[in-house]
Amino acid sequence: MSTVTITAQDINKLRQATGAGMMDCRKALTESNGNFEDAIDWLRKQGQKVAAKRSDREAKEGVVLAKTTFDHKTGIIVTISSETDFVSKNDDFVAFANSIADAAIGNDVKSAEELNEVTINGSKVSDMINDKLAAIGEKIGIARFERVDAPYVASYIHGANRMGVLVGFNKTAEEAGKDVAMQIAAMNPLGLDAESIPAETIERERAIVTETISADPKMAGKPAEMIAKIADGKLNAFFKENTLSAQLFVKDSSKTVADYLKSVDSELKVIEFKRVALG
Repeated sequence: MSTVTITAQDINKLRQATGAGMMDCRKALTESNGNFEDAIDWLRKQGQKVAAKRSDREAKEGVVLAKTTFDHKTGIIVTISSETDFVSKNDDFVAFANSIADAAIGNDVKSAEELNEVTINGSKVSDMINDKLAAIGEKIGIARFERVDAPYVASYIHGANRMGVLVGFNKTAEEAGKDVAMQIAAMNPLGLDAESIPAETIERERAIVTETISADPKMAGKPAEMIAKIADGKLNAFFKENTLSAQLFVKDSSKTVADYLKSVDSELKVIEFKRVALG
């Protein structure tokens, strides 16, 4: 039995990330010696409906802005974090965040570090952030910076600056750009296609699926080859749910996103996308 102390804060963090019940979260953390990711896997193996691990949850509060250059060749997402939604919803703070995002676009910025050194009206962004911090009494900063370069980049902001999406296409895609960006916002794919999913994510998913199948009393005594085949089928379902090209198109569920793009232009493809959301 684990000797790690499980705090109420640990349990609440796991509940927020997974939506599982308090007692289940306590049990998961106990069984995994307090390891957060192992606890998520434990819950999934017990049949809990827990979302796959995502990398887009960052700051708790703040402003997420997605913008593109005039020619749509470059797009950026900037997250300016704050401690409370009272600050993030303030018009002055939103304007402040927009000025920083505009500076990122105007100065062809490629990283958060570079953005901090950009000058706006004679002041460095890092100094402006420190001045704003002193004025409002909350810790703020550039929590996330993402950039996409492509022949055409579409941007989308969802939910009062709580989520930003960039989609890079191989050619101009004005209407399709907005549709696909909204798809990504709603369905949160892990990658473009099966090949773009990291090997460690696939292996982790396979291990969870295999263990879940093996634990089913109906599968007792079944050969390993049968279990592996069932696991492959479940992995295929995972790819359909979690890869952009294979997802059902939210505006027309009779098509996949790949089918939709072909209906717009037989050569149109998504090259890259970024999705950033407040936690």
